[in-house]
Amino acid sequence: MKEVINDVGAKLRSREYKLTPQRKLILKVLLENRDQHLSAEDIFTLVKKKAPDVGLATVYRTLELFSENDIIRSVNFGDGKKRYEFGHHQEGHHHHHAICLKCGQIIEINEDLLDELENQVINDHNFKITNHELKIFGYCCDCNKK
Repeated sequence: MKEVINDVGAKLRSREYKLTPQRKLILKVLLENRDQHLSAEDIFTLVKKKAPDVGLATVYRTLELFSENDIIRSVNFGDGKKRYEFGHHQEGHHHHHAICLKCGQIIEINEDLLDELENQVINDHNFKITNHELKIFGYCCDCNKK
């Protein structure tokens, strides 16, 4: 974790930003919950447990800064909340998600399922693709049993 924090600090400094104690704490919360898809409010709740003086506006500004500097990315799963992920960047492509419509469980799909489709779009339309995102909506195995 220390190495990632140092890398993020260096990246921010190279762009004339500082890794303040509040930003560092928010980064730690994101790192400690890498397997989660946390909203700003979720992150705020976790940060407040460690530092009650950090405000929600600070969390929002920090998440925006981290997003703008490709440290995290925001994802919308159709529930009206922006959620954040850390460290899932892979040369312009991200993993995909399967979202349960009943319980809201989010399953990460790490395989890049769209290579063939991308190649077809590139060849048929001379289109330069920079990224893609796939969300699959349905019912998880637990909800499917009910």
